[in-house]
Amino acid sequence: MNLKPIQLLPTRERVAAELRKAILSKKYVEGDTISLDEISKQLGISVTPVREAFQLLDSDGLIKLRPNKGAVVLGINEKYINDHFELRLILESEMIKKICINGNDISEICEIYQESKNEVENGNISNYSNLNQAFHMAIWKAADNSRIFSILSSLWNGLSMGADTTELEYAKNSIKEHEEIINALIERHSELAHKLMREHILRSKQDMLTNI
Repeated sequence: MNLKPIQLLPTRERVAAELRKAILSKKYVEGDTISLDEISKQLGISVTPVREAFQLLDSDGLIKLRPNKGAVVLGINEKYINDHFELRLILESEMIKKICINGNDISEICEIYQESKNEVENGNISNYSNLNQAFHMAIWKAADNSRIFSILSSLWNGLSMGADTTELEYAKNSIKEHEEIINALIERHSELAHKLMREHILRSKQDMLTNI
């Protein structure tokens, strides 16, 4: 069987997601300055997608651009995180419900889930962040609403790691929840899929709140 390449967000969105996660988890705090060169070197990419990511985060209210000086991190609080995840919760749980009701193709979602499960079971979690992103993207794609796909892409924040959670622990919890979601999708159980996705997003929110 020939596996399909894993689809990921554009580079600017992936950079924005990494920075969004760092800000939400308080690795960057209010008043910190970040520069294009610094971030491009850390991530091993060119300055152009970093500049585009800065523009996305500026419009999101997480940073304030400074001409020729990079950007300064703005403060976040519990309300910001609650609002951020509330929007994800509403959109993603409705999208997965729509997939069940309309009988949309879920083959790509299942393939990515299986690859993720195999990697976690083999103790290889180095690529789990990408596989987790690809799993959620496949759900957005299957729901077949390009505008909501775009909104969810702009909200992506990578792995919502709790303050005292290792990446392996996170991956194991996440893949278990993904399995339950997959089973509900296969059974086309729309209400259960909706409930499970809500719980999945709420758990991510609670994990992120432990960083505040």
